[in-house]
Amino acid sequence: MVKSVVELIGEARAQIESVSPEAVSKELAAGGPVVIDIREPVEWEQHIQGALQVPRGLLEFVADPASPRYNPELEPTRRVIVNCASGARAALATLTLENMGYENVANLDGGLKAWVAAGLPVVEHHGDL
Repeated sequence: MVKSVVELIGEARAQIESVSPEAVSKELAAGGPVVIDIREPVEWEQHIQGALQVPRGLLEFVADPASPRYNPELEPTRRVIVNCASGARAALATLTLENMGYENVANLDGGLKAWVAAGLPVVEHHGDL
């Protein structure tokens, strides 16, 4: 059966944990999670302080401990919060990480747009990244 992207995102959201921007902010203040920002580099004018930039197309390679591109900050037992612009791509990526054995992963509900709307701080970049 062929599925639309809307169906895929809906199925992913039904299977994953989503957390509010305020809850993520509290987790970050406590020093717990690593935040993965899966947006493309051209979208990084603003981002959450300390977030790892891992474009969606590289996620599996950076998250797989057996891959030469593996980033050791992405420990499969560590709390991981995934974000994108609105939460759709991050929902798919969160499900992917769960399928890869990540035990404590969640989607930032509403993505960076919701984070900014909640008045939470971002790092700003102007010009070339």
